[in-house]
Amino acid sequence: METYTETFNGKEYTAYHGSPFDRGAADSYYGRGRDPHYYPNGSYNGEPVVNLTAEELEAYNAGFDHNEYLRNFKDWG
Repeated sequence: METYTETFNGKEYTAYHGSPFDRGAADSYYGRGRDPHYYPNGSYNGEPVVNLTAEELEAYNAGFDHNEYLRNFKDWG
């Protein structure tokens, strides 16, 4: 699985498709509310983890907030 880094509010987050940061950004992008979760084996591969550690929750919220800041939302129209 390919990883990447994103920086938000001066902190660097390591992410991959399905990671807490990625899922937070995706929830924002698709206009969903906050629902902290992630997929350790990639998005929609297996069951989502919903009991996040403090670090994972921080990454999820950073991904959500980063996308909100960028105002990068799906155009449904």
